[in-house]
Amino acid sequence: MRIDLHTHSRVSDGTQTPTELVVAARAAGLDVVALTDHDTAAGWDEAADAALAVGITLVRGMEISTRHRGQGVHLLAYLPDPEHPGLRAELERIVDGRGSRAPAMLAATHALGIELTLDDIATDGVPGRPHVADALVRAGVVASRDEAFARYLDEGRPAYVDRYAAPLTGTIEAVTAAGGVSVVAHPWGRGRRAALPPEELAALARLGLAGVEVDHQDHDPGVREELRALARDLDLVATGSSDHHGLGKTDHDLGCHTTAVAEYERLLDRAATAATASARAVPALVTPAG
Repeated sequence: MRIDLHTHSRVSDGTQTPTELVVAARAAGLDVVALTDHDTAAGWDEAADAALAVGITLVRGMEISTRHRGQGVHLLAYLPDPEHPGLRAELERIVDGRGSRAPAMLAATHALGIELTLDDIATDGVPGRPHVADALVRAGVVASRDEAFARYLDEGRPAYVDRYAAPLTGTIEAVTAAGGVSVVAHPWGRGRRAALPPEELAALARLGLAGVEVDHQDHDPGVREELRALARDLDLVATGSSDHHGLGKTDHDLGCHTTAVAEYERLLDRAATAATASARAVPALVTPAG
């Protein structure tokens, strides 16, 4: 069984519709795929219909923008009730921050002599830095998203604009209260190990963190093995995934990393426990008949 627990559609910063993503996941030989768009459940219904049509199991999730020890941390939340008041309030605040950030980034690019409008960064969801990066590519200013971030959009670059991110610890608690389980995405990638050293991951595990994303393109083989050992020590689920964004990210093909069946089953067991404890009406797996 091939399981990819981290993907994005056009509802956030991917380049495929939820339907196209699910169809591509099946074509890539996946048996299970999780849709984890940034800070939203808006693509779940479309993805569920597609999963039933093509015969693949869908795990409904999201990737929540959080902050911890002064650094951004992405938290994957699986099978939470998105209408839980605490979780919904944080998601709305994050999305509001994304919405106000886009005009500020366009003003910054305008000051640099680059003429972009909101129409240039239109998306099925809330526009963010990747959409501005794609507009810069289409305008011929840069050759790729990576170049756009490196030259203009990364922190410290001339078009970077900060935004609200939820506190990591409070978000883990909110996901648990909403009947879901949380996994830290690519925790030691992109220079962010300082925010999540082993002792911090241990503290988060005590708080209710369910797992860490171990097998990811941002982690070299040595980091993966170190994280895998730490996950064993802390009784955390060790996941693996592509972090697929369609054409938005190179070298993140569907299924390039996968989650072991035993770890997936552990994650589902913890989700079932959280759902029971929360007494919420949480989303079920979308599993095709047969």
